[in-house]
Amino acid sequence: MTEEPNDHQIVPATVSEPLSRAIGERYLTYALSTIMHRALPDARDGLKPVHRRILFAMRELKLAPTGGFRKSAKISGDVMGNYHPHGDAAIYDAMARLAQWFNMRYPLVDGQGNYGNIDGDGPAASRYTEARLTAAAEALMEGLAENAVDFRPNYDGTLTEPEVLPAAFPNLLANGSSGIAVGMATNIPPHNLHELIDACLHLIKAPNADDAALLAHVPGPDFPTGGVIVEPRENILEAYRTGRGSFRTRARWAVEDQGRGTWQIVVTEIPFQVQKSKLIERLAEIIETKKVPILADVRDESADDIRIVLEPRSRNVDPEMLMGMLFRNSDLETRFSLNMNVLIDGRVPKVCSLKEVLRAFLDHRREVLVRRSRHRMEKIDHRLEVLEGFVTAFLNLDRVIDIIRYDADPKAALMAEEWGRRQPKAMSEKDYVSPLALPHTEDGLSEVQVEAILNMRLRSLRRLEEMELLKEQDALMRERAELDDLLGSDALQWKKIAGELRDIQKQFGKEAPGGARRTGFAEAAEAEEVPLEVMTLREPITVLCSKMGWIRAMKGHQPKEAEVKFRDGDEGRFVLHAETTDRILVAGSNGRFYTLLGANLPGGRGMGEPLRLMVDLPNEAEIVDLILYRPGQKFIVASTAGEGFVVPADEVVAQTRAGKQVMNLSGTARMAICKPVAGDHVAVVSKNRKLLAFPLDELPEMSRGKGVRLQKYGVARGRQGVLELDGGLSDLTTFEKGRGLSWAMPNGNTRTEDMADWIARRAGVGKAPPHGFPRDNRFG
Repeated sequence: MTEEPNDHQIVPATVSEPLSRAIGERYLTYALSTIMHRALPDARDGLKPVHRRILFAMRELKLAPTGGFRKSAKISGDVMGNYHPHGDAAIYDAMARLAQWFNMRYPLVDGQGNYGNIDGDGPAASRYTEARLTAAAEALMEGLAENAVDFRPNYDGTLTEPEVLPAAFPNLLANGSSGIAVGMATNIPPHNLHELIDACLHLIKAPNADDAALLAHVPGPDFPTGGVIVEPRENILEAYRTGRGSFRTRARWAVEDQGRGTWQIVVTEIPFQVQKSKLIERLAEIIETKKVPILADVRDESADDIRIVLEPRSRNVDPEMLMGMLFRNSDLETRFSLNMNVLIDGRVPKVCSLKEVLRAFLDHRREVLVRRSRHRMEKIDHRLEVLEGFVTAFLNLDRVIDIIRYDADPKAALMAEEWGRRQPKAMSEKDYVSPLALPHTEDGLSEVQVEAILNMRLRSLRRLEEMELLKEQDALMRERAELDDLLGSDALQWKKIAGELRDIQKQFGKEAPGGARRTGFAEAAEAEEVPLEVMTLREPITVLCSKMGWIRAMKGHQPKEAEVKFRDGDEGRFVLHAETTDRILVAGSNGRFYTLLGANLPGGRGMGEPLRLMVDLPNEAEIVDLILYRPGQKFIVASTAGEGFVVPADEVVAQTRAGKQVMNLSGTARMAICKPVAGDHVAVVSKNRKLLAFPLDELPEMSRGKGVRLQKYGVARGRQGVLELDGGLSDLTTFEKGRGLSWAMPNGNTRTEDMADWIARRAGVGKAPPHGFPRDNRFG
């Protein structure tokens, strides 16, 4: 008890409390409100409050499936004004989703007008669309008028709304749900109602059934947009057992023969919650960037159905390989995450298994059945009381008429009168005399009975009415006995629930329109990584790269000495005869290797494009060499500091734009040489014109590193007193010792020299090259 403040007490205007406690209490209140009244669905009817209020408001507006439509603006306005005091736009969006066939497996709202499409377009304004309930929504609300669930006051206390709907079928799993609360979220896919009811019936027969047994009836989700689930069965079982997991879903496709050996792929179903327009844009981007070079074109030929046409670049392409690449690079394959976080009994959030969700639904159905049965018994008892009064009136009709006619207060007189019994005698139907022999009160009629007698019409006093009363009374007594047995037997209750579920199964199951399973199942072995060159049409090209790093590919093998135009101030540097399926290795002076595909190079009509736009080659790094990749080949890489090693070609192939670091550099050193290995000895020449040769096996073979010293250089004091190498690596090559080393002479002839005098151990200084060696210190 708190004392009321008197005139002498001072009531504080503010209350002081620690900030942490104030913020904590208020944030906790907000979090609980979000969890319970906004984001998480109820396990019993599978609805959030906004959806439940929308359906209830439409029921109050009498928008039955067989009735007329009403404007969506009227519906959202009633929902907002009576039950859901939030924005009408949010209410309309929620209602529109309940009408979208591509979001709801069993739509709860029948929409008329533009309610959006699978392309991602939103619905028209609420003033342009109309709606009414569907048969599935009616099934969810069947029993609301029979005290099946509790009602609570609405937000302003002027009306009442149901706390939960009776839910004749497991809507949570049938239509799925998604939402983000505070610190938790939910994401439940739609399922097939026929399969869910089969699982419920199995759970009724075997309450201790495990999730594996239920999985025999519910193999997985059934998305409204179809598709094919390729998730392994053991993963699906684990997801349903724990309530968390994911389902890998692919589009459904088929090969359509075009005649004369040509074909195209037609996609007829796409994964759930994938917007078709964005999917088409992504496929077009893949074609433009040549990420899947064997895909030539994509067309959207959809009307009411989905029809996406994919054209291959060549009829020799394997359709399975093409689709495998598209599955990896587009939303033709997605993963739907499962997080079965729901409210148990509308209060406790919990991540449930498949069995727990179905058990919550069945327990709810049992409670609904018991409440409806008790409500019906109350109605029967009331009617039987009224019928007993009618029987008494018929047996004592003359006395009843006298009292009503002459008594000043007939109600009190009828209640005070003591009524006797009359035993009927058996007569033929022709000479019918009322055979009513039911017991009647001798203490007078009750107020309910008297009110019913006084409100009775005169035409009800005919003899046939007595027979109808008898039949009705007998029927009600039998029904009451059945209900009494039902309420006293768990077995009868579950039998009744199973019968109701079977009726729902007949109405919405696989035999009903749209009730058959739409999503299929298939096994998808992990596709092997397909080399890009395998997916590319093989054609000869000539790769040109200028000194400034502009690269292009001309069709065919053009003569290397042919004149080619370059940008002003630029000139040619690298010319390679290759094919569109070839990989081209770019060696950078920063020690990284980059990989280009011949088919992805710009055409030769223009001046090409900067190579630095295709790979992440820094501006300060130079292109050391452009080399065709050949499996099994080996390269010698060397730095300006005279260090190097042998690296296999397979180790320098990069998978990304960023390239692959192969040579580690320190200080001002840069990678200067990258040449294929073509011999058993190495020859190096320094800038100070010292030539050295040594066996190739003295170089280590590495995938990455700094390397070993190839040639020794002196150190001299350079500008500003900085120590610099006296010389440095100028060029490098490999040769066969038995054939000697050859180089081109200024007069066009070729000279071959026996290198016996220059062969020494690695890391030596070397000596002056033979007479006639090129003055630029290059092997050519």
